[in-house]
Amino acid sequence: MHVRYSIEGVEGLPEITEGDDLAALIVEALPEPLADGDILVVTSKIVSKAEGRVVRADDREQAITDETVRVVATRRTGDSVTRIVENRLGVVGAAAGVDASNAPEGTVLLLPVDPDASARSLATGIRALTGARVGVLLSDTLGRAWREGQTDIAIGAAGVHVFDDLRGQTDATGKPLAVTMPCVADELAGAAELVKGKAAGVPVAVVRGLGRLVGDLDLPGARTIVRPADRDLFRQGADEAYDEGYRAGFDEAQAEGPLRGA
Repeated sequence: MHVRYSIEGVEGLPEITEGDDLAALIVEALPEPLADGDILVVTSKIVSKAEGRVVRADDREQAITDETVRVVATRRTGDSVTRIVENRLGVVGAAAGVDASNAPEGTVLLLPVDPDASARSLATGIRALTGARVGVLLSDTLGRAWREGQTDIAIGAAGVHVFDDLRGQTDATGKPLAVTMPCVADELAGAAELVKGKAAGVPVAVVRGLGRLVGDLDLPGARTIVRPADRDLFRQGADEAYDEGYRAGFDEAQAEGPLRGA
């Protein structure tokens, strides 16, 4: 059995501004018509621009604070401090996703308010314009704990199975698969970045050949990729965990009263 798929970047999109009809602009720029089962991977920055999620660059630190729900770790380098935080969307990364790259001069971009809803609106519009049953992923760039470099992940999804749940099946040797559940939404976001790139001005890619992953628009979105807190073994950075443990031990010692000599 031959298994293959293809990814093609969509060139020619104009600079996106607030209020633009993204679905129409993407369809107009497509090099060839969409077909049932195609998946569009859309850089979240153009969605943020269309939704007006733009703030002044000198408000960046406050924007990071406003988008943060939990500080995971901090690291000072010279005069600057890098904040690894959990943002409103449950995504853990640097600066809460607030980013100056590919933003208008003097501004920074915030992530969409609800990326799953944005993906659903985009998929609805593209399906209506083309008649093709397509899926949409919104991607953003993220670093990874314990690994250098960055990759794109899916922060929004509509009409796409974000997981390929293989639990209960068997591998090639007949052994049962107990926990195998690839996050295909993240895999596709990372693969699509290879044809989009940060400096190429290609914010959309079309994935063909993986129609088995496309479904109804009410499929669970990318928010379901976020690991629940009760299953998160690495909730804090090392310094933050140490400080919390130190404070807990100090408070316990204070509650027990002064040490007594033998």
